This record gives sequence, structure tokens and C-alpha cells, in this order.
Amino acid sequence: MNKARIKDLRTARGWSQERLAEVSGVAVRTIQRLEAGNDASLETLSMVANALEVPVRDLFVSVDSDQLTIAVDGLDARIADERRARARAERAQKGWRYFYVALGIAVTAGAIIAVGSPASTGEAILVVPAYWLGGLFLLRFLEKSVLGPRLDARYPLTAGDRHGSSSGDVK
Repeated sequence: MNKARIKDLRTARGWSQERLAEVSGVAVRTIQRLEAGNDASLETLSMVANALEVPVRDLFVSVDSDQLTIAVDGLDARIADERRARARAERAQKGWRYFYVALGIAVTAGAIIAVGSPASTGEAILVVPAYWLGGLFLLRFLEKSVLGPRLDARYPLTAGDRHGSSSGDVK
């Protein structure tokens, strides 16, 4: 039997069992069972560890079984890989947003310069709201239909179902 530290970690954050269950995506009864020392799947432990922002290993005072030690270490490595992949995907999305803003600033500056010229009738200023509104809708569409799937293909751990099948029960 492995002594769990979940209650200590939860109370250190000032969270109730209900709050931890909500953030981790598991049932309150599951949290109660974990805190009572009952066994759980590695995937459940992974979800709780993610919610508490700690490695799975830190959920226990000690890990008794060598087989469990290997499984927990593998799960911690997979979670670390997932976080790195998610960070790379977020950086890529942020880069596209920065490009959109930089181009928008250039379009706005160009429109202001065009409106300020003596030959202008002032209609060029309409390009500014058209760019910002139309560009925002276009950017959201492209993020969902083009950029998102490409990032998911390049960094597969960032895909919607990050918690594949269960890896077994912790004994």
C-alpha cells in the first residue's frame, strides 16, 4: 500500500474535495477514495497530479513496488512531454497572433497616412475596422480549421483527448 499525500497537497492549496474533483475532472467520490488510500488507475492519478500541478510521484509519501515505480516514472515523463508539446503549440499560436497584430498596426498606419494625404477623400480609413474585424474572424477560423489541426499533427500530445486509455491500477 502506498501512503497518499493528496489530502495534504489539496489542503495546502485551500481546495475542497469538490474543487479538486472539478479541476481534475474526476468524481468527488474518487477523490475521497484516493485520500482514504484506495487504489486508482495511473490515468486518474495523472489527472489529479495535473490539477495539483505536481508530478505523480509527489502524490505519494513513498512508492513501494518496483513495477509501480517504473509506471509512475513513465507517466511523469509522459506528462512532462505533454507539457512541452503544449507549450510549443501555444508559442506557435502566439506567433501567428503577433503577426496579425503587427500587420494590423502597419495597415492602420498606412490608412492614417493615406487619409492624411491631400489627394485623399478619407475613405481609406474604412480599411482599418475592416481589417481588425475581418482579420479577427479570419484568424479564429484559420486557428480552428488550419493551424489547430496542423499543430495537433506536429505535436500530437496537444490533441483533444490527452488522456488515452488507462495504464492499469496502482496497487
